[in-house]
Amino acid sequence: MKRLQHWFDLIAGIAHDEQARLERARQIFGSRGPNIEALQTPACWRRRSRICAA
Repeated sequence: MKRLQHWFDLIAGIAHDEQARLERARQIFGSRGPNIEALQTPACWRRRSRICAA
């Protein structure tokens, strides 16, 4: 399958540098971002209490 893709790239004129850029972009932007699930809870509920009962 990769060989077929390579042949197509050669016929279509896609440069190796362009392929490398696309692969790098997939590595950077393809991964999942930070977990924003925790941000659904209000910040005041996420913070620990600072008041200490002595």
